[in-house]
Amino acid sequence: MNAFIFPGQGAQFPGMGKDLFENFSVARHVFAEANEVLEFDLAGLCFNGPEDELKLTRNTQPAILTMSIAALRVVESETGLRPAFAAGHSLGEYSALVCSGAIDFAAAVKTVRLRGTFMQEAVPVGVGAMAAILSAEADALLEICAEAAQGEVVAPANYNSPGQIVIAGHASAVQRAMEIAKGKGYRKAMLLPVSAPFHCALMQPAADRLKAVLDGLSYQQMQLPVVTNVEARANADAARVQDLLLTQVCAPVLWEQSVNAMIQSGVTRFIEIGPGKVLSGLVKRISKDVQLANVEDRSTLALL
Repeated sequence: MNAFIFPGQGAQFPGMGKDLFENFSVARHVFAEANEVLEFDLAGLCFNGPEDELKLTRNTQPAILTMSIAALRVVESETGLRPAFAAGHSLGEYSALVCSGAIDFAAAVKTVRLRGTFMQEAVPVGVGAMAAILSAEADALLEICAEAAQGEVVAPANYNSPGQIVIAGHASAVQRAMEIAKGKGYRKAMLLPVSAPFHCALMQPAADRLKAVLDGLSYQQMQLPVVTNVEARANADAARVQDLLLTQVCAPVLWEQSVNAMIQSGVTRFIEIGPGKVLSGLVKRISKDVQLANVEDRSTLALL
């Protein structure tokens, strides 16, 4: 049983999707649609950079979504594979929803462009931060965050894999949490090079603005279930998609729990679709018993 998984922010790189664009008409169609909907040359940004522009959250989110859906359309047309489940890490959940048929691509790419803008603008640069705390158990990290908060926000933002949890919040509170963690013997605590503190309460202004956008979308009957970041459970009810996407902005990403839920439901192979192999690396740390593949160009497609 296959699951298709889709990467989130951080997977981007200049050149992504170019090989697919040059060799598959279905991929060219996806990039052309994104350019038309967004009214700028997103394809050129994906293929040529510059990297600093590609790293801006408002550009990164539609770029990764577009590259992921281009790769998905190639997989569908060249292999005929259909997954039992889809899932995505943060932004990647939108790719998973396009895969499921819940949201059409044009609406999704427009939405994530705005989502990226709202998230970037929710917290002034330098006010928030994110850090990876390695080897800490979830319960211990909750205690560390509670001790470090001191009236500010700091909380787990991504449960990525065993021993890899990311925290987010006010920069000063994140710094205190890192120091407390190190004092408790968790030596590997490092700040992440991100522009905003995603998936914590500081993102509420972004969620408030995103609500109006999600209100305007049309949600179609889902052709396959999406295992959501918020619940780490399969959802096949299109009527729940909007609330789950809205909650996701401020809630932690339950990636480890999502992967385990899919394994318990019978998934034996995870196929990462989109740029890079970040999620494949996380899945490998979660379970040694599953098969892994990724598709981002012709050479990786040939290995399916």
